[in-house]
Amino acid sequence: MKITLLVLKLLLLLYLGYLLSFLATGYEPEMPGYRPPILIFIVDTINLYIHEAGHFFLKPFGRFIEVLGGSFFQCFIPLLLVLVSWRQNVKSVPYGMFWFGENFINVSAYIRDAPYKHLKLISKTCIHDWNWLLSDHLDTAEPLGTIVFFLGLLLCFVAIGLGVYVTLRSYSEPAVTMTE
Repeated sequence: MKITLLVLKLLLLLYLGYLLSFLATGYEPEMPGYRPPILIFIVDTINLYIHEAGHFFLKPFGRFIEVLGGSFFQCFIPLLLVLVSWRQNVKSVPYGMFWFGENFINVSAYIRDAPYKHLKLISKTCIHDWNWLLSDHLDTAEPLGTIVFFLGLLLCFVAIGLGVYVTLRSYSEPAVTMTE
């Protein structure tokens, strides 16, 4: 049983490695015909709802915070998952950390798109958050987006490495048996 669980966890981490390679080389949601792996599509859809919730919940704090709040919330919720996992079950931390990193990569695409506004928004009447936030400094969109992108890749890479470490370490620990 323990070996089966080990293999399943390692296969999951291998799949996350595949997703990381996609995120590093093919994550271009602003491009026509963009077709991500199904898990990235699902996670990005969830991220979109969290992003929009951030605008809603942070609206009382002024226009700037409201607009920034979407991207902030989108990254903050996975960070909360990491922190809760750290306190409750450290073995779960890598998965929340991967989601945290994936959100940085998602936000980086939004930032880099600020001068061009090619990304499809949820409505034609919506503003492009990062175009509005960087309106007087659109030339900083590319370098800022690149920094956020590489930070996201680093977080995902560390998450996978941590996941492999935790998985192999838990396998090497002696099994705990219940005695009456």
